[in-house]
Amino acid sequence: MTVATNVPQPSKRTAAERERNLTRVQARIASQQARADFSATLDALEDKLNVPKQVGRRVELAKRNFRRFADERPVAAIAAAVGVAAAVGVAVWLVVRANLDR
Repeated sequence: MTVATNVPQPSKRTAAERERNLTRVQARIASQQARADFSATLDALEDKLNVPKQVGRRVELAKRNFRRFADERPVAAIAAAVGVAAAVGVAVWLVVRANLDR
């Protein structure tokens, strides 16, 4: 009869080789984690430094807040809109008048 084939064979690697392979795996995992962290940091910086994207977000937030304000207090919202329109009109009038006096 033959010897059983299901008997586990002892590893031919030495303990140092196993430790070295383990540290390589750990280093690979650590480098993958560092790359992922670096990528996340770059994405966050891009979002913060992208001025048009930030302006767009702020405009959407202001629109949402004004709509909520208009739904809660329509008379005050109309008064605020009239005030802003008047302020813009006065500013334009002052700029045009200053340029005509030259």
